[in-house]
Amino acid sequence: MKFGIIKERKNPPDRRVVFSPEKLKEFQKKFPDSEINVESSDIRVFSDESYEEMGLKVTNDVSDCDVLFGVKEVPIEALIDNKKYFFFSHTIKKQPYNRKLLAAILEKNIELFDHETIIKENGARLIGFGRYAGIVGAYNGFRAFGLKNETFNLPKAATLDSQKELIATLNKINLPSIKILLTGNGKVAYGAKEMLDGMHIKQVSVDDYLNNSFEEPVYCLVDVLDYNKRKDGEVINNYDFYKHPEKYESDFMGFAKVTDFFIAGHFYGNGAPYLFTREDAKSKDFKIKFVADISCDVDGPVASTLRASTIAEPIYGYNPVTESEVDYKDKGAIVVMAVDNLPCELPKDASEGFGELFLENVIPAFFNNDKDGILERAKMTENGKLTNRFSYLQDYVDGKE
Repeated sequence: MKFGIIKERKNPPDRRVVFSPEKLKEFQKKFPDSEINVESSDIRVFSDESYEEMGLKVTNDVSDCDVLFGVKEVPIEALIDNKKYFFFSHTIKKQPYNRKLLAAILEKNIELFDHETIIKENGARLIGFGRYAGIVGAYNGFRAFGLKNETFNLPKAATLDSQKELIATLNKINLPSIKILLTGNGKVAYGAKEMLDGMHIKQVSVDDYLNNSFEEPVYCLVDVLDYNKRKDGEVINNYDFYKHPEKYESDFMGFAKVTDFFIAGHFYGNGAPYLFTREDAKSKDFKIKFVADISCDVDGPVASTLRASTIAEPIYGYNPVTESEVDYKDKGAIVVMAVDNLPCELPKDASEGFGELFLENVIPAFFNNDKDGILERAKMTENGKLTNRFSYLQDYVDGKE
């Protein structure tokens, strides 16, 4: 089987890649029957030469490959008929801006495997860039803190080489005795947690966080049942919350009353209660002044996230009284960092980590008859049609939704 690493063609440019040169060489060594080509790119974080030095073939034409690996959406005009493609298509939630892309994939008889659909039998995702979103998001949140207070001026994450450099830079700053709240229990939250731990910020329990004062910066990592409660007062488990979100209401204000800096690393499911609303943010008890919304659900569970921000302009202000965007330096503004493509700022680390997961969890399926059903579950299209698992997208493809 012949595999190809494609050049990223989406704008703005994304420097990430599915496999680093070292990981691609390991792929070839583990599966010597495979043939691998790398499409030449002047954008990629790893140069063409770095692949060639590993003995890998770099070419301008990957049209003879069976399987093509990319990161972001492939422009319609660049799609090659009758191939297997892996990339983030951003179609599984019926995103309007990519409807034509999915329609073209069907028309061109392409088998599409979206990175988001590569899951275990229980639905847990096997690969992704979530950890790196958490790493960069936490860094950017502290950068916003320094810029607003004019106490320190951190360089942009994209100008630094690695997580190690980000942590070293953060360890040069002095923080006041603030309380930092981190939500989530997945890769995003734990990526952010790595940064807080790397800064040697003390982690405290929910009870201590809510009831005690500290003479040093502290953080608390909370999960859904810490900031949501069942309307009937019962305490069950996370699974009950995920299955019956309508039976719950937010209990987040207890945290909002004592939090200075909120890092949102949770996954928000449809139907779940909002963490805090625009009305909540108007309360005189609402203390949060900094929000690093890594989850970035616009106009949703974190009321201050009016829009996604960009790597070029990552910070804006939210005025809770007028419910509108303002300059983040304005007095009374909640400072918001809501970049929705954070891993792009750490392309080398993110690519290395992604390739490691991909080689471990996906590539073996091509050589063991997909014994664990990885490819079968992930396949969105086949023979010009949506697969059964993704048949719910038919109306979206037809333009009826």
